[in-house]
Formats: sequence, structure tokens, C-alpha cells
Amino acid sequence: MSVQPKKNSKVTINTLREMKAGKKKIACLTAYDVSFAQLLDDAGVDIVLVGDSMGMVIQGLDSTIPVTMDEMIYHGKIVSRGLSRAFLILDMPFLSDSSIEQAVKNAGRFMKECGANMVKLEGGADQKELVETLTRLGIPVCAHLGLQPQRVHKLGGYKVQGRDKAAAEKMLNDAKVLEQAGADLLLLECVPDALAKKITQKAGIPVIGIGAGNSTDGQILVLYDILGISAGHVPKFSKNYMHLTGSVQQAVKLYVEEVKSVAFPGDEHTFN
Repeated sequence: MSVQPKKNSKVTINTLREMKAGKKKIACLTAYDVSFAQLLDDAGVDIVLVGDSMGMVIQGLDSTIPVTMDEMIYHGKIVSRGLSRAFLILDMPFLSDSSIEQAVKNAGRFMKECGANMVKLEGGADQKELVETLTRLGIPVCAHLGLQPQRVHKLGGYKVQGRDKAAAEKMLNDAKVLEQAGADLLLLECVPDALAKKITQKAGIPVIGIGAGNSTDGQILVLYDILGISAGHVPKFSKNYMHLTGSVQQAVKLYVEEVKSVAFPGDEHTFN
């Protein structure tokens, strides 16, 4: 039996697990408003992320750090109104999870007010207790490893993570700890292809990549990047699909098709 979601059936955690087990790629994109959300939903995008990337592509900021909970709630609410099929994830913004009590309150707001299906947290094994708590309370978690934009100043800039042996071993351990704590999804950003492949093979949960090669279970990009309309720097791992198609709808559909067929990402979008 095919594990590819039917066009109008709601994507769930079980759907994503079945897609990983059946080696069917998961196509994901960001969205920040209802019009784009509905377009992505209609094009067959499996996961829509309301990312704190809005700080850079919508608000013109230099980083994601200034994005607030109220801004995330606002955009989460309007994106959810455009979705009937896609799985909805919201980013926990900077310092919205600085304590377990605060994180539970904010994640609960995402679930209650925005209809989120999952929340996304940056951080490694240090987030173990928080992931365990959210899981116990029935809040699904996507763990985010590799380049973590909220920790960009601690990391020393927007750099590929996990290239040396010690860093790679730490990331492998972080992935294991977070999965054991109850994380249902893992996102790897700017990670060498070989390391991303190893993490994906070891993980029992779906692994989504962005600048992490084509061995992950799925791919995510910033919508504005694939449409060629981002105001700032467009990273190496992205691709301008608008340039190839000339239509927003066709650009998104081609992206989904290339993720599903493993045509994207290519070598030019991958770090070694």
C-alpha cells in the first residue's frame, strides 16, 4: 500500500512516519500568510513551517532573534486558516523556552490559538528535559540541530556545523538524546551530507534537511528564497524555482516534484 498522502487527506505524525518507513520524501516549505499557505497546501506540500525566518524575509531584520511570541501567534493564526491538508509547525522564538514553565505556556498557545500540529525547538541534548515535558503533555516536538539561527552569536556566524569529528559525534548524540526524550521530528540545518545521512539512518523519526544533502527523509526551504524574492542573501542550499517556471504556483509544484523525485537538492546545494 502506498504511503504517499492522498491529495486531500490530512498529514499527521503517523503519515510522516509511514513516509520515512516507505522511503517517500517529505516536502516542506515556510509560509507566513493565508494566501501562500493555501497555495502550498494545494501544491501538495506536506509540512508548512511558520518560521521565525520571518524576521529576516518579512521584517528585514539581520537575524531571527528579535521575533516575538505575539508575532509568531499572529502569523501562525493566519497561516492555519489556509491549510486543510498540510502539517503545521511553528517555531518557538528566541527565549520563549528559557524555562520549562515558560516553554509549556508558549507551546500551549501555539496549539490552542494557532492550531499548530507541532512546535520546533533549537538546541541539543540540553533540551532533553523540556522535550520530555512537552511530550508528556501531548505537544509534539521537532528538534532543530546543526546551524541554529537563534544561537548564531554563540556559534560565531552562519556556518556549516558538524564538520570536525567531535562536533559530528556531539550532533549524533544530541539526535539520539532528543529522539529518546520524545521528539517526533528532527531538522538538520547546514550539516555535511555524510553526517546528515548517518543521523537519518540511525534515527527512528523522520529527519528533514535544509542544506543537509539529499539523504534526509525530506527537505525544507524558505518560500521567499525559492521564489527569488528574498530581500537579503540567498543561501547556497536554496534554489530559485520561480526563475525556472515564471509562475508562483508552478514554482512550488516543481519544488515538491523535485524533492519527491530526489532531483533536489543537487551537489551544488550540498555541503561536504
